[in-house]
Amino acid sequence: MHKIPSKPRILTTTVGSYPVPDWLAALPSEQAVIDATRVVFDIQRQCGIDLPTDGELYRFDVNHPDTNGMIEYFIRPMAGISSVVGRSVTDEFSRHHPMGFRRKPAGVVTGKLGEGSLNLLADCQRAAAVSGGAFKFTVTSPYMLARTLLDHHYGNFDQLTMALGEVLAAQMPGLPTACIQVDEANIPGNPADAPLAAASMNLVLDAIDKGVERAVHFCFGNYGGQTIQKGNWKALTDFLNALHTDHLVLELAHRPASDLNALRDIDAKIDLGIGVVDIKVNHIETPDEIAARIAAVEKKVSEGRVRWLHPDCGFWMLKRSIADRKMEALVRGRDLYLGL
Repeated sequence: MHKIPSKPRILTTTVGSYPVPDWLAALPSEQAVIDATRVVFDIQRQCGIDLPTDGELYRFDVNHPDTNGMIEYFIRPMAGISSVVGRSVTDEFSRHHPMGFRRKPAGVVTGKLGEGSLNLLADCQRAAAVSGGAFKFTVTSPYMLARTLLDHHYGNFDQLTMALGEVLAAQMPGLPTACIQVDEANIPGNPADAPLAAASMNLVLDAIDKGVERAVHFCFGNYGGQTIQKGNWKALTDFLNALHTDHLVLELAHRPASDLNALRDIDAKIDLGIGVVDIKVNHIETPDEIAARIAAVEKKVSEGRVRWLHPDCGFWMLKRSIADRKMEALVRGRDLYLGL
């Protein structure tokens, strides 16, 4: 398995998704997904990204554009979940478990959750075969998945969340990747659930093979350039410190400058990954802007504390030309800051 580069001291990565190429959307097939994944890896490496992602192209569902398949991809295959969602189910979901960006649940929990046909190994192996080097594989957090479901079995949100964590944890061993990232875009707006979210996510993180980098990505949501979740990083520092992760992947470019203060309270054993590319706007950052954002963070937390640079979130809502130029700017800004 390929190893993550050890130099330079600040590495660049992407968060996960990439805009679906028009030719893949027009004629989707297994071979087309393989070809497109190869293209996405190559584009990132040509931009100079140190740890690319596979683009998550195999997850995209035109019927669920609000979350780019990061929910349904995991939920649909699981045993114990029904995708039959009629009027009564939709009404019940809106009454008891409202979510601002979803009007109906991703599914109804009708029995004990299980693997079903979920097979992350197959998709990770597909990516590994065309990655051309070390890459990162992503998985949605149990807490975020639980928030999208209507529970008719467990009768307890904590039990449902932990059951999802157990199903996902069983998928982690043996994944042929240099880094596994758990994605969570819901807890920033629900800090009271932090202990539950941390416990369920740690189930997944603890199941990752030794020697594989563990990352956790947090953002405040994105739909058409809109922030979905309210809140701030200061309210989440205890939660972040409770995670069994090697590094964090934090949205910061689209956040107020005051959020940088919270970074000083993150445990030194957890490396910082900072968002320096704003994916909610089409503006292409200049290398000077990227370098300035790095400098602002290191001024707060001391030089050497930042290990990773990345966009705030995935690129899937942007045009490919915008995403590609933002990646180029990310690397050039890092190189400018480090004097490379």
